[in-house]
Amino acid sequence: MMLVTLSTCNLNQWALDFDGNTKRIIESIVKAKKHGSTLRVGPELEVCGYDCLDHFLEGDLYHHCWQMMHKILTDTSCYDILLDIGMPVIHRGNRFNARILALNGKILLIRPKLYLAADGNYRENRYFIPWHAPRHVEQYYLPPMMQSLQGSIKVPIGDAVISTPDTCFGAETCEELFTPNSPHIGMGLSGVEIFTNSSGSHHSLRKLDTRISLILEATRKSGGVYLYSNARGGGGERLYYDGCSMIIINGEIVAQGSQFSLEDVEVVTATVDLEEVRAFRFAPSRGMQAMQTPAYERIETLFSLSNDSATRAPTRTRPPRYHLPEEEIALGPACYLFDYLRRSGAAGYLIPLSGGIDSCATAVIVFSMCRLAMQAVEEGNEQVIADVRRLTRHSSAMPKTPQELCNQIFFYLTPPSSQTIFMGMETQSSFETRDRAKTLSRDIGAVHNDVNIDSIFQSFKGLFSGATGFEPKFKVYGGGNTENLALQNIQARSRMVAAYNFAQLLPTQRWGEGAGGLLVLGSANVDECLRGYLTKYDCSSADINPIGSISKTDLKRFIKWACKAFDLPILDQFLNATPTAELEPITKEYVQSDEVDMGMTYDELSTFGILRKELKLGPYFMFQKLVHDWHEQRGLSAKEVADKVKRFYHFYAINRHKMTTITPSVHMESYSVDDNRFDHRPFLYPKMWDNVGFRMIDEEVERIEKARAEEKGPAPPT
Repeated sequence: MMLVTLSTCNLNQWALDFDGNTKRIIESIVKAKKHGSTLRVGPELEVCGYDCLDHFLEGDLYHHCWQMMHKILTDTSCYDILLDIGMPVIHRGNRFNARILALNGKILLIRPKLYLAADGNYRENRYFIPWHAPRHVEQYYLPPMMQSLQGSIKVPIGDAVISTPDTCFGAETCEELFTPNSPHIGMGLSGVEIFTNSSGSHHSLRKLDTRISLILEATRKSGGVYLYSNARGGGGERLYYDGCSMIIINGEIVAQGSQFSLEDVEVVTATVDLEEVRAFRFAPSRGMQAMQTPAYERIETLFSLSNDSATRAPTRTRPPRYHLPEEEIALGPACYLFDYLRRSGAAGYLIPLSGGIDSCATAVIVFSMCRLAMQAVEEGNEQVIADVRRLTRHSSAMPKTPQELCNQIFFYLTPPSSQTIFMGMETQSSFETRDRAKTLSRDIGAVHNDVNIDSIFQSFKGLFSGATGFEPKFKVYGGGNTENLALQNIQARSRMVAAYNFAQLLPTQRWGEGAGGLLVLGSANVDECLRGYLTKYDCSSADINPIGSISKTDLKRFIKWACKAFDLPILDQFLNATPTAELEPITKEYVQSDEVDMGMTYDELSTFGILRKELKLGPYFMFQKLVHDWHEQRGLSAKEVADKVKRFYHFYAINRHKMTTITPSVHMESYSVDDNRFDHRPFLYPKMWDNVGFRMIDEEVERIEKARAEEKGPAPPT
């Protein structure tokens, strides 16, 4: 056997936190060495953090990266292990996303990224240049601080591999795994046996299975050992990086890290037998392709990766580990919220909580955050213990349960981790919704304040009436649609003002000056945003929205799951309640319903969102897709389908401007409408989208209905 012990890692790296990032890198290297590893690989751009965005255009960033690299390479605790570290470099006036491959204080190779991520949430082409020279190597002139350490003024930079006395390894970076002609293909045919991949791959619902299948496939055809490293945590914007670093040999997983965790440094280690790789590559057809493959330049080192210890054995293979989408919702946004809270230094969160499922889901995610934090405290996580102590610094004792983390900091005059407020109007809010909100607050340990905004509403309404002499009325009291909508918007925007007022003043009221402020959480789901079924600058306006990229359908699944998993039976009542904004008066004959107001169901909205974003369909092609599907599945006529598609695009168009000011959401759903980052579309459209697409739909309706009528034949005589 030819045994090698290798380590990859999940690191929670913060944008521009050079000192903290370096500390975590060194900690991961030391942990890898304790496991007996001779190679350690870390996440993409780990020195500076992946989410630096336009800071990548600043020269300071590159200078500080080299300062940190100097610190790592002069730390003798990082010796006697081959290092694969991610950071950006400037070469010949161009910025590159690169890997620094180093050993014992010396850089062996700088390997720039060949293919950049520039779709969805990624904009790497804005900051970096791809290395458009496969298998090409040239010389990189080191900054002065590195020249004395290196003992030379330059090192190799380019698409090369590292050759040791016992094996050969090569690096690829994130997006390169997802491209059709991935570098590991050519490297494997050229004799590379160990591949490293350093990623900044964010979490999306149901995405992990795709990622794992690609990683497994990377070595399933031609063999090899694959070390995948990923960032974890809320790096600095809307994305949560979900870790799940792993080690694979010949298409089989031997080690897999956690996907969601509050652990800042998690090292994943496995021992593999390189002879298994060599035996796997016996096929003559592979050999023929290998002989035709251009060779890579090999950077030689005398450092051996293998270990001939008699007590060491190969790590056994294991099946991949996945979370249900419901668990992903419970864990991903919760971990993000904890990172956001500790990095911002805020005192806690405030949730404007109604009796609806959206604000309910937001509150349960905060409770999930408290559960994760207390679990980490019980496990002895020193960083989380320090964070919880800061959050509860006004208390005489550490919380012992998730409910205490939500509750103790109020009753014991300590800064809140979660503050829940119900804001309603006497004539609008039913007893049931108030009772649900109060019970949920009690069960998760949050303090419940019942705030009545009726006086604010009457003041704003009276302001207009006094100035104009016109008394607007709700629709149920004889008012028109414009009056009805305006009165709803007064309430919605008053809620937002009240929420921020309480968020700013509650800590001072409870604990005195200097207690800090609360962060306000939004609770508009992705389907409402897609349809524009929300008021601009209402409670959808907040500091962060944990559910803004999650569909109503998935939120219902999450609440149903959490009901049992978190022992919160009150959640059943939220599931069975009619979705309503509760902005219109409730009468014996009328209760406002979201789906009636919107003219479409939430399931239909999810379908429209997927077709619009994932399948990239406009109105006409969307109609063509749905007219047959919904006829077969639901018995809808062509005209009914056409009306629904046109109604959706009409409201999408006239409400698109709302997305320009929407609260930043934790990215979760693949059809997110986040205008600022993920969904780049105009916010000014032709009126009612009444253009050639709609006309073609009408023509197609006429053609389809005529054909269907002919197929049925004449109606039987009566």
